[in-house]
Amino acid sequence: MNPFDLDDIPANPSRAESLDQMLARLEGRRRFLRGSLGLGAVSFLGGLLPAAQAFADSPSGRAAALGFKAVPMSTADTVAVPEGYAHAVLNRWGDPLAAGAPAFRGDAGDDSAAQAAQVGYNHDGLHFFPIDGKDGVSGSSTEGLLVTNHEYVTPHYFFPQGVQPGGTGWSLDWVRKAQHAQGVSVTHIRLDAQGRWRRVEDSPYNRMIHADSPLRMSGPAAGHALLRTRADPEGMQVRGTFGNCGNGWTPWNTYLTCEENFTDYFGTGGRPDEQAEYPDEDYRRHMQRYKGGGKTTDPEYAWDTHDARFDWTQEPNEYNRHGWVVEIDPFDPAAPPRKLTALGRFKHENAALTVAADGRVVVYMGDDQRSEYIYKFVSEGTYRPGAAGNRTLLDRGTLYAARFDGDGTGLWIPLALDTLDTDGRRLGARFNDNLGELLVKTRQAADAVGATPMDRPEWIAVHPRTGEAYATLTNNADRGSGKARWPDGPDHPGADAANPRDKNIYGHIVRWREEGGDPRGTSFQWDIFVLAGNPLRHAEGDPRRGSAHISADNTFNSPDGLGFDAQGRLWILTDGNDKNSGDYEGQGNNQMLVADPVSGELRRFLTGPRGCEVTGITWTPDQRFVFVNIQHPGDGPDLDQAQAEPLTVSTWPDGPAATRPRPATVVIWKKDGGAVGT
Repeated sequence: MNPFDLDDIPANPSRAESLDQMLARLEGRRRFLRGSLGLGAVSFLGGLLPAAQAFADSPSGRAAALGFKAVPMSTADTVAVPEGYAHAVLNRWGDPLAAGAPAFRGDAGDDSAAQAAQVGYNHDGLHFFPIDGKDGVSGSSTEGLLVTNHEYVTPHYFFPQGVQPGGTGWSLDWVRKAQHAQGVSVTHIRLDAQGRWRRVEDSPYNRMIHADSPLRMSGPAAGHALLRTRADPEGMQVRGTFGNCGNGWTPWNTYLTCEENFTDYFGTGGRPDEQAEYPDEDYRRHMQRYKGGGKTTDPEYAWDTHDARFDWTQEPNEYNRHGWVVEIDPFDPAAPPRKLTALGRFKHENAALTVAADGRVVVYMGDDQRSEYIYKFVSEGTYRPGAAGNRTLLDRGTLYAARFDGDGTGLWIPLALDTLDTDGRRLGARFNDNLGELLVKTRQAADAVGATPMDRPEWIAVHPRTGEAYATLTNNADRGSGKARWPDGPDHPGADAANPRDKNIYGHIVRWREEGGDPRGTSFQWDIFVLAGNPLRHAEGDPRRGSAHISADNTFNSPDGLGFDAQGRLWILTDGNDKNSGDYEGQGNNQMLVADPVSGELRRFLTGPRGCEVTGITWTPDQRFVFVNIQHPGDGPDLDQAQAEPLTVSTWPDGPAATRPRPATVVIWKKDGGAVGT
């Protein structure tokens, strides 16, 4: 998640049934289960929901023992891992991508050309591709390509003192520097004879795919009039990927990077709101559905002041060319990345891919904004190992939005032209009978069919044996608040079965099982896997205390990143409030925990340095090494203070040699050579 995004300006007009209304309809009562983590946290009618009972009766695969001693909460400026483990840092912001690249200056004075040859900023999702692998998950465990998202820049540390976005010292070259630091880095890494991972700096694979790189559009919306600009009248070629949050990977060995907070980058060329007019009423409604009521850029970016394609008053369709999932071939630097329009346009968090029994590919995705939706895509074609046609599987298929019903069941509603909306009207009638237009306006289509607004859907992960899907709902302090989602817009919905707390500051994880175990299906059963909370602050019976397996020893807030290892352990990474006081007392810095879906056990595995988010996770095929990203260490002070005294909060990862905090990747291993987590 980007701490500078506009998540507090939600944009969803759908009205979900409130919790009170649902309870009245069911003539039941609400209680929080005090039993197993795996039983879920919410129950109605005085007992388990049918779906929750089904999860309780049918174990989620074999138990995956947690064979490490939990680490305690920490507020220290360091990375802590369990006893018997070690860790090292690699791929810091500014490290050279190739031999001969400029060395990191340390004062943030590196220009845009230097940054283009260096590792990008604010690492997020990542994946290890074995150098000899064929499916993205098997092959060498000692050499491979580490592909890493770089979500955004923190101007406080990214620019030198005296340079402020849109203000003092601002220039086109500083804009370009920020653009070159966002996107995706590909780095060739190898385990050396001393057991340390190093970059292979003369590798032809090393590169940045950034916010000014050439990409192309693919899928049903490619070439649509809404994607055409003066620079690209065909609507097929696009410059740049940015706001890259979570990720995914495919069995045909490509990387999926997800564009999230793209809306924050578009503004009015530095003019105030009142001086900018929307081109027409349709444009106003469409932009406000994604961007909210504000017309200007986030002040931390201000690219629109020197790059006209980010000024929507000059180039109104550029805005529609971002907010997609992008497919990258890490092993082919000459192949242009593709924006996959069939997977929909919204604030993508990650893309969790699984393959159905008949070979069709299914991708689960969340839209990371308050009161937004969970989606899945089912391919039209089928995956066949080694087939050339695999590369187009994500171009054709059906996109669905999820509806979570109060009885623990749910429906996947197809976002297709012939689908009827909640008023009995064809979706095609809303979108000029054009699938491309519907996909550009994915949120409006999901609104129309009655999808369930969720508490900021972030990462989704699929259990490697059972196929159950788990999604982090990181928080939603505005649920039930009565606040408008944008000026003069509808209010946030109140609590419901799948989002059971108003003012949900701690977040939770929901899971579902597809009907018949078939990910292609249109119905599912769901329950709540865990409610994060704080038993140090809230008494028994208070839903803010959290699920039964939340204790003083593992309390946390804002689950964000998520991933399963090969043995079925669920790794949970957090991006929450780290002030360690008030409602967040005893939770300390952001962290990574591990849960066993069968036993319900939950232990803290890692704590990060001050001010950071812990995000992104990937393993070597032998599970002996796990890679995790540390994003925005030192976050907290305002821009002026941070630029004047950049080491006030954090010196990570360079310690006494630091000139400023630097986002980086951490690799962790077990000292006895065993699999991580055992």
